[in-house]
Amino acid sequence: MDFGVVLQTNPPASRVLELTRYAAEGGFSHAWTFDSHVLWEEPFVIFSRMLAENPDLIVGPMVTNPGTRDWTVIASLFATLDEMYGPRTICGMGRGDSALRYIGEKPTTLQAMAESMRVIRGLVAGREVEYNGKTLKFPWAEGWHLPMWGAGYGPKALTLVGEECDGFILQLADPYLVEWTAKFVKDAARKAGRDPDDVKICVAAPAYVGDDLKHQRDQVRWFGGMVGNHVADLVARYGSDSSLVPSALSDYIVARQGYDYDHHGKAGNPSTDFVPDGVVDRFCVLGPAEDHVVRMEELRELGVDQFAIYLMHDAKEATLDAYARSVIPALR
Repeated sequence: MDFGVVLQTNPPASRVLELTRYAAEGGFSHAWTFDSHVLWEEPFVIFSRMLAENPDLIVGPMVTNPGTRDWTVIASLFATLDEMYGPRTICGMGRGDSALRYIGEKPTTLQAMAESMRVIRGLVAGREVEYNGKTLKFPWAEGWHLPMWGAGYGPKALTLVGEECDGFILQLADPYLVEWTAKFVKDAARKAGRDPDDVKICVAAPAYVGDDLKHQRDQVRWFGGMVGNHVADLVARYGSDSSLVPSALSDYIVARQGYDYDHHGKAGNPSTDFVPDGVVDRFCVLGPAEDHVVRMEELRELGVDQFAIYLMHDAKEATLDAYARSVIPALR
C-alpha cells in the first residue's frame, strides 16, 4: 500500500516544499496538491521544485480540470516536467469545483473530462491527437506515459473512471463507500473489456493522529463540507435514489445551506457546521496511531492501493511523524 500527502499551495511556497521533503523522508511515495489558481499559488510552478528536491517522489494535482487551462497547455506542463525529471508526474482529473466556480464558471462536463484526458495523455506520449479540428503532436516529447486518475462520486463519473482511467480517486475514507464506489469502477472496467485490477484506487482524506478527538473533528470538519459540494450536485441530478447515490453519502447534506469558497479546505470553515461528528469520523481518519493502522488495514483489504492524507490541520508534522513511525511500517 502506498501513501501520499495532499497539500494546498498556500504561500510561502517554501513551506509546501518543506512539507513535501518531510513526507518524502518519512516514506511517502506521492505528493499531490490542490489546483485552484485564484485561491492558492500555481501548483505546476511548485511541482518543478518538488520533483527536483525529492528524486523518488511522484507528484501531481489532486485534482486539475479541463476548464481553467487549454488541454494542450496541461499536456505541455506534464511533458516538460517529465523531460526535466523523468516520468514522475501523475494527473488527478475532475470536472472542476473551486477552480471554476470561484471565477464564475460551471464545472465542465464528464464528456469534456474524458476527451481532455485522451488529448493530454496522447500528447505526453508523443502521439498525434485530433484537437479543435487539427492534428497535433509534440515534436519534442519522448513518449512518456502519464497516469490519469479520475475523481468522482456519482455513477456516470465512476463509470468513466472505470472505462478510461489508470486510477480512481475517492475523496473520503468511509470503508462502506469505498467498497460501493470501487465495485462500480471495477465493474465498469470489466464491461469495457479492461482488467479491473489495472484501475488502481486512491483514498484521499484528512488524517490526524492524536488523542483529543473533539479537537481533531473541529480541525477537519471542513472536509465534510467540501465533499458535500459534490454530493449536492449528485442529489440535484439523481434525486434520492439510493441505488445511484448511497444514503450513507447523501443523508447528511439535508441541513446544508450553501458553501463559502473563501474558506475552502480550511479548518473552521463556517459553512460546514452542518457536518455531524459521525460523518467526520467516517470520512476522515482520526484518533491514536493504532486506530489509523486498523482503518488502513481495512482499506487495504478492500483493494485500496494508496491512502493520501489531506494535511490541512494544525498537527501536520506530528501526523506525518506518526505515519512514518507507526502506520506506514505496519502496512508494508
